[in-house]
Amino acid sequence: MTTAVAASFPINLSAYKKIALDPSNPNLTSEQRETLKANIQLCRDAIVFFTATGAAKGVGGHTGGAYDTVPEVVILDAFFRGAPDKFVPIFFDEAGHRVATQYLMAVLHGELDAESLVHYREAHAKLPGHPELGLTPGVKFSSGRLGHVWPYINGVALANPNKVIVCLGSDGSQQEGNDAEAARLAVAQNLNVKLIIDDNDVTIAGHPSEYLPGFSVAKTLEGHGLTVNEGDGEDLDELYRRLCAAVTQPGPVALVNKRKMAVGIEGIEGSTHGHDVIPVDKAIAYLEKRGLTEAVNYLKSIPKPKQSYTFLGVSDKWGSNRNVFGEAVVSVLSRLSEAERKEKVLCIDSDLEGSCGLKKIHDAYPEIFVSSGIMERGNFSAAAGFGMEKGKQGIFGTFSAFLEMCISEITMARLNYSNVLCHFSHSGIDDMADNTCHFGLNNMFADNGLDDGYETRLYFPADAAQMKACVEAVFFDPGLRFIFSTRSKVPHILDANGKELFGEGYTFVPGKDEVVREGTAGYIVSYGDALYRSLDAVERLKQQGIDVGLINKPTLNVVDEETLAKIGAAPFVLVVESMSRRNGLGIRFGTWLLERGFTPKFAHLGTHHEGCGGLWEQFPHQGIDPDGIINKVKSLVG
Repeated sequence: MTTAVAASFPINLSAYKKIALDPSNPNLTSEQRETLKANIQLCRDAIVFFTATGAAKGVGGHTGGAYDTVPEVVILDAFFRGAPDKFVPIFFDEAGHRVATQYLMAVLHGELDAESLVHYREAHAKLPGHPELGLTPGVKFSSGRLGHVWPYINGVALANPNKVIVCLGSDGSQQEGNDAEAARLAVAQNLNVKLIIDDNDVTIAGHPSEYLPGFSVAKTLEGHGLTVNEGDGEDLDELYRRLCAAVTQPGPVALVNKRKMAVGIEGIEGSTHGHDVIPVDKAIAYLEKRGLTEAVNYLKSIPKPKQSYTFLGVSDKWGSNRNVFGEAVVSVLSRLSEAERKEKVLCIDSDLEGSCGLKKIHDAYPEIFVSSGIMERGNFSAAAGFGMEKGKQGIFGTFSAFLEMCISEITMARLNYSNVLCHFSHSGIDDMADNTCHFGLNNMFADNGLDDGYETRLYFPADAAQMKACVEAVFFDPGLRFIFSTRSKVPHILDANGKELFGEGYTFVPGKDEVVREGTAGYIVSYGDALYRSLDAVERLKQQGIDVGLINKPTLNVVDEETLAKIGAAPFVLVVESMSRRNGLGIRFGTWLLERGFTPKFAHLGTHHEGCGGLWEQFPHQGIDPDGIINKVKSLVG
């Protein structure tokens, strides 16, 4: 039996044969073996191709993990068909970025059109970088972030005691503490959960065998009490026998499949580059070698989309705040002696050094840098423990979406009077093709202490110049300091005279709000990457005769009484941010105004519904682009 798919997809997915296999028979016939091999090759070709369309369009993605796990997925697909009463037929995957697997299988099962795949991660295509239940046809679960699925499917197993639950895992996701807890419950309750783990010794920033020497996926799971079967993931007959044994044996079992990352893809096999999306030139070389000319021509014809909107009030110079953070820290550290650096500062990474700017620190001062695993809670606490002594500073960085994982550890650090400089990048929603689960919306959760607790400050600089000034100003401050940045680049903010607002002569003052533009009709209050969009709206409103002012609030959790009184006397106040409308600055700002007896018209805009994928498109999707801001101001002006 074959699958009917649209002819417009340049790889013939109708060649996929819906084979049914009985897991109680561990031996393949020659015909079954050849069918599986053909299906594996077809799926790997398709994954290389359609993930590369994401690379060509600049929306990124992940190729290697989905490509790696095709053999086990194809076999499991045959099991689901051959013994439907024995399985919950869902390819649960705790490495959510392997979403290409979910989309391809949805097509092969006739639940998603094949031509949809060439819109992988595009805005409004409903194919985001992590699977989202209810958004994409054929997707049967939401993965959330790395390492969050196994604990969840323990509950699925408890709800389906007579069926096998499959969880595709990875050596990276197994580093998360969630999985240790999940393992203990699975063993204690003898849950029929099967972990199929791709152990390729590659994560974003390096090789676990190098940065976590001593860590073994197999030995760790054995220690928790699971039955563990380790073997070659590319030996089809052996993999098939091991899968048969795992799914027919009662209780929790872990199949640890050893293989190189992106095996067989020249130029990225075994390297960290295989973790992310395949570069277009490498994909073309692979597809040419496979004789897939139509797919090659398709990739070559893809134009990279660009945002054509011209923002007012900003320079042509754009900077990456997440990288400037690292550069600014290096600048501060360069003024210390080697002995002072080693005694007073320690930077701990969680496999994201290249994404958070910490690589700048690693390269400049490796002696104070710890390359660690995907263990945000433990790594934050280690940085806090180092910074427990007066005069010492722990430095920690990861994505803002992961901040909410560290709340208890943040409380503990505050109770222990720890000094930690934290950089949480990828805040908000801009450039987030990974979509909702990777939005950095809950940054205010970091300020979860009491009024008389050890100081906590939240900072969100507006551009690269302010980021540098912020780091310089707060580096040696005691307490917990959280500095936020976006994934996207941001332009330099200009003053009313066309000069860089945070340029020469500027000094960052913690807790101080800043007037970007004066206005008589009312004020917009904003920060971070929402500031330049708000500034554009302000400039355009002024051109239309509506004299709106703009306030930058780079310190999010401190009231600037002088500025609050100034804008509290204005006709309206509008807070614009990319954090959550439910718990961002907006809901606090309104309270601050009322507590002081100020009663301007008040509104706040922020992220309030599921993302749309893509890059800059996330802002208009949430109504916080200049047009959305302008419309809201006009409704307040009346």
